This record gives sequence, C-alpha cells and structure tokens, in this order.
Amino acid sequence: MYEVADPADPRLADYVALTDVELRRRKEPAEGLFIAEGEKVIRRALAAGYPMRSMLLSPRWLDAMRDVIEAADASVYVGGEALLEGVTGYRVHRGALAAMARKPLPPPGELLATGRRLAILEDLVDSTNVGVVFRGAAALGIDAVLLSPRCADPLYRRAVKVSMGAVFTIPYARLEPWPAALAEARAAGYTLLALTPDERAVPLHQVPSAALERCALLLGAEGPGLSPRALEAADLRVRIPMARGVDSLNVGAAAAVAFYAVTTR
Repeated sequence: MYEVADPADPRLADYVALTDVELRRRKEPAEGLFIAEGEKVIRRALAAGYPMRSMLLSPRWLDAMRDVIEAADASVYVGGEALLEGVTGYRVHRGALAAMARKPLPPPGELLATGRRLAILEDLVDSTNVGVVFRGAAALGIDAVLLSPRCADPLYRRAVKVSMGAVFTIPYARLEPWPAALAEARAAGYTLLALTPDERAVPLHQVPSAALERCALLLGAEGPGLSPRALEAADLRVRIPMARGVDSLNVGAAAAVAFYAVTTR
C-alpha cells in the first residue's frame, strides 16, 4: 500500500484522464485494461475472474475494502479526494477505483453454439445504452451478447458503472465482418428478429412460438435504429406495440421489454 500526493505520479498512469472518452477508448483495449469504479463493481469484477492491476482509494474506503486489499496481488494507492480528482479529471464520488486486466473475448461461434437466446447490437456507440442493455440481458435470461464492430466497449467505465457490473456476468463477442457475419447466427439455428418501430412489423406477442425457441434479437442505435442491411438480413421484423402516439422507446427500455417477451414465451 502506497500513499500518493502527486497527480502526475507515473504509477497512476492507468487512471489518468478518465473523462477523455477518445483517449480511454484507444488506451484501454490497446493496453488490456479497464477501470472498475465503486465497491460493488470492483467486487463483481474480481468475482468474475478479472485480475486486478492496481487500486486507487480515498482514505475513507480503506476499511470497507480491507478484505479486497489483503487478498489483492496488486499495488494499492491511497490519496485524498483532491488527488483522485486531479488524476482522473472528475470528482470520484465512490472513492474507489481499480485498474483491471481484460480477459480474451471468446469467438462468436462458441457463444452461438451454447446459447438459445441472444442479443445482437448494431452500432450502439453510446456507452450508457450499452450498459443498460447488458444489465437487462443479464437480468432477463439472455445467454450472450454479440456486438457489431462499431459498438461501444462494454468494459468502458461508464458502461460498467451503468450495468452495475452485469457486463462481467454475461458473455459477449464482436461479430464481424458486419453484417455478413449474421449469416453465422442463422447457420447456427437462430431466427433473427429485427426490432423496429415500423408499424408493418409483427407485434412481439404475435411472433410464432417456434421462432422464439432459438432466436437472436437485433437492436440498433438510438435514432437511426437498425441499418437497412441489418434489416434485410433478419428473418422477421418485430415491434413493441405503442400507445398514446409514442413512436418508440429508448433502446435500453426496448431491449428489456423484448428480452422479457422472448424469454417468458
């Protein structure tokens, strides 16, 4: 355990400029790390088998994290809240950060072979939305998540935080080339269901039960939704019926409704 007072201390390089999204998107995957923020998220990352590189704590979190500190095979740096803010670029309300090592992603074929119900995300570049979708997928019985190449990193700090660590509990992989690789899901026996607000689409509650036995829900980004090529690749276009003139839901809310609909049927 080391006390630190200088935000420029090179030992804290993993935590520098956490609010610089573009920097972190380049740095973290390239260096094989991600940042877990808050006691619950850190504990869930460790429980999921992610190795700890180091931990950065404010003094008030020492007692709460004592067992983690004693078990950690990693350096623990302790500094005041001003130090944490100087390093990270924002006020760290939870006072506990950990730099964790990533694990290799499984090949998509491995997830396709073992699952029954999947979520496939196309170009969700907003980390918050990715975190919300992962939390819903984990909670509502989706077996795995497949991501198009442009989707935001599920292990980016904001996505991890919003998901409350659910990104650690559900397997995921990158599906490429996009969207040609959707054929791999169909070849594995999945019915591809494209979620769209188009009124010509089949309401979710009217989808034949046979189509839900082994299915993959395709979800697009806020605003544009699924691309024409992804829609064309689907077996069936489905929608959530709306009331009061509302045309669509946030992708996180739509995902949760769709996950519940397909897993409970």
